[in-house]
Amino acid sequence: MDLGIHYATFTHPDWRSTLADRLEATVRVADQGGISLVTVMDHYFQMVDFGGPFEPMLEGYTTLGYLAGRTENVDLGLLVTGVTYRHPGLLAKIVSTLDVLSRGRAWLGIGAAWYDREHAGLGVPFPPLAERFERLEETIRISEQMWSDDDGPFEGTHYQLAETICLPRPVRGRVPLMIGGQGERKTLRMVARYADACNLFTGEGVSGVAGKLEVLRRHCDDLDRDYDAIRKTILWFGDPVGEADRFASEMEEYARLGVTLATAMPASDDPEAWAAELVEKVRPRVDGL
Repeated sequence: MDLGIHYATFTHPDWRSTLADRLEATVRVADQGGISLVTVMDHYFQMVDFGGPFEPMLEGYTTLGYLAGRTENVDLGLLVTGVTYRHPGLLAKIVSTLDVLSRGRAWLGIGAAWYDREHAGLGVPFPPLAERFERLEETIRISEQMWSDDDGPFEGTHYQLAETICLPRPVRGRVPLMIGGQGERKTLRMVARYADACNLFTGEGVSGVAGKLEVLRRHCDDLDRDYDAIRKTILWFGDPVGEADRFASEMEEYARLGVTLATAMPASDDPEAWAAELVEKVRPRVDGL
């Protein structure tokens, strides 16, 4: 079982003077300690659950570029990119640049977006949900075309590109695609059709994840997609450092479901120290799963 860290809040003591140092120190611990993936938010405003818009929030891809220059091993991504935040051609170029400059460590995590207040606040269009899913699918198709040998036009319902040129290409030819969310009718079907990985929430426990994976399997069967080719990842709700026994026990159950990566959020005002404990005390307990 690989571990990931989702750095979801920048609101720590003295954040106005220590935000960058604390973020960098935490991610260096992860990078040198065998953590597989570090992700940050893709929001303009902080979410209400973490204090709301008047708490600090960094722009996602700028943050990942900063971290790419200060790490060597850990993969980097957003959990997840909101499809409404950037034009898809520009998004594919941004993610390609991150992959090249990190020497092949970028992920494209993407979803249909949801936070209407930040869109209204900064004047970004926020279409209805059905249209956002249409735009999500077109964005995925545009990214795949830009990472292929086809540099011709793309004609979609919502996006038209005259030339899908993207040089340099991603180091691995394309960037692994992770679709976030667990809607059974649209999201998981899109995972089955396009994604290299899914990301599921653990709010309903092991049985809830098992149910979502069964839905994904059915979509794979319908689309003639190899279910086992899709990497199963989870965002674990809890503190794996403070609840190490429960975490290790649940990871055994998730591993039996085929989950290979579990991400958690630092549950501390000192995320660097939290990450050090995750690496030293928790990671060895799940390494062999």
